[in-house]
Amino acid sequence: MRKGPPLTKRFLRYLTVEKGLTTNTITNYANDLARLTNFAYHAHKPIEHLQPGDLRYFIAQLSKAGLSTSTIRRIASTVRGFYAFLALDDYIDTLPTDDLNTPPPRAYLPTYLNQAQLQLLFAAPDLANPEGIRDRAILELMYASGLRVTELLTLRHKDIDLRNGLVTCFGKGHKERIVPFGRSAATAIEHYVATLPAGFTTSTSHLFLNQYKPLTRQFLWTLIKRYGAKAGVDHISPHTLRHTFATHLLQHGAELKHVQALLGHADISTTAIYTHLNDNHLRRSYNSHHPRAC
Repeated sequence: MRKGPPLTKRFLRYLTVEKGLTTNTITNYANDLARLTNFAYHAHKPIEHLQPGDLRYFIAQLSKAGLSTSTIRRIASTVRGFYAFLALDDYIDTLPTDDLNTPPPRAYLPTYLNQAQLQLLFAAPDLANPEGIRDRAILELMYASGLRVTELLTLRHKDIDLRNGLVTCFGKGHKERIVPFGRSAATAIEHYVATLPAGFTTSTSHLFLNQYKPLTRQFLWTLIKRYGAKAGVDHISPHTLRHTFATHLLQHGAELKHVQALLGHADISTTAIYTHLNDNHLRRSYNSHHPRAC
């Protein structure tokens, strides 16, 4: 009889300790495994005894439940990783996931802002109050550096080099990278830091605060949605600024591998999605300027 924590908890601990995944990623894994555990319970089988047919039925039920293609693919990826862990640690003898099929990925192109929309967005915060000065600095830095939400929220004063225009952030798997940013973002950050009491500007203090506490993900999403609405920019999120950062770099001639490094993508195929946006930009430019485009 197996003793100790459930296998799902052992897997999550492995992801936390040995893989160094972020809390948000671990939460997603835990939620996916909770679905699988519930399925195994109703199938009256221990989770390690589920067979290929069981897992195919599990995936089919997710589709019937109306989950999006991307969510189903993520859950399937979690399931594959979980059973690979069980096999490597000799909890199971054979993998039940070899023929686990999932719906094909939906074609997805991230949205991005043009320069006019960016200017409207940057003008939205009220610079007459400290909160507006902070928010302008957030918007400027997110566009200037392409940081992920978690990367921005965990920034500390020591991570910002205003003189050289460099930000040190820690991405997925706590991988460190250094990203440059321009004078406009540096100036906005300088103005924001000047509004903070001295006790909140130590090197180890969080950079962006709300009532002297670190910002939350929900607060940041709400903040950007509010300024998007004020600027007349629909369907905006923190990710929109990251997408805009990457797209504008490619539109202005940056190499894909350099954009990959700036974004912190482990696989260049993830970055390559932005080339489709760049293709659309080139097509519009061609249609507008070539005498025989039509």
